[in-house]
Amino acid sequence: MSLIADAAKIKRWREERHWSQEHLADLAGLGLRTVQRIESGEAASPESLRALAAAYCVDVTALSFDPRGRAADALRQKNARARAALRLSLWIHLAGFAIGVAVFVGISLGAGSFVMLWPLIWWTVGVVAHGATLMIIEAVTRYQDRLIMAEGHVDA
Repeated sequence: MSLIADAAKIKRWREERHWSQEHLADLAGLGLRTVQRIESGEAASPESLRALAAAYCVDVTALSFDPRGRAADALRQKNARARAALRLSLWIHLAGFAIGVAVFVGISLGAGSFVMLWPLIWWTVGVVAHGATLMIIEAVTRYQDRLIMAEGHVDA
């Protein structure tokens, strides 16, 4: 597993302790420029990460992240947002359909026969297709999420 320094966390922890970059550099036995470089997001050597972890009294993994794990987590979040958006669009479609059915029935009652039958049938086909699309997207994205978790990239 390739670990990359979490620059934002390193800087946040330093600021929470009210330490200057110079103070952190002294505690870790690193140069000031090294601390500045790491906090700006540049690559950190494993030795520098170990020194910073010792200064914070934490394990090295607390100051770093696994890029594959982050990518997997981002994909899971994207899938969840896509499912939620599609569910919302289906509910909006169903609400419009319910209003449309009421209008079509009103028009048909006024005309004396069910003149709006074919538009209603085709609108129903559209709603069913929308629902089928939702079911397919749900199945595919949940399958992706299970694969990600099975590979051990993300803890659920």
